[in-house]
Amino acid sequence: RKLGHRILVARDGEEALAWIPRWEAGEPRPVVILLDVNMPRIGGLEVLRQLKAHPDLRSIPVVMLTTSEVDEDVRAAYRNGANSYIVKPVDFDRFLLVTEQIETYWIALNTPPE
Repeated sequence: RKLGHRILVARDGEEALAWIPRWEAGEPRPVVILLDVNMPRIGGLEVLRQLKAHPDLRSIPVVMLTTSEVDEDVRAAYRNGANSYIVKPVDFDRFLLVTEQIETYWIALNTPPE
């Protein structure tokens, strides 16, 4: 089932952080942000810290979707405001199922703040 939402892609943490001034300038903000812990240039945990430190963006749910199963990464993600931490399945079909479930929950079922 497709909910038809636009997907914005950042290839690394620097590109992810470059969205912040665009959202501040009025571009539509995401309903949910998926972050990988192991992003090039600026890591996902730092991107998470900066998003959750921003007074106007901190309410956007952030789901860490990553290959890292390291306990410290999980703890750091939640300590810095992650709303969920999901280890990416290796199998592509299972990965698609997980992303569909994320979309269903955060976009169709969850009620975000105004």
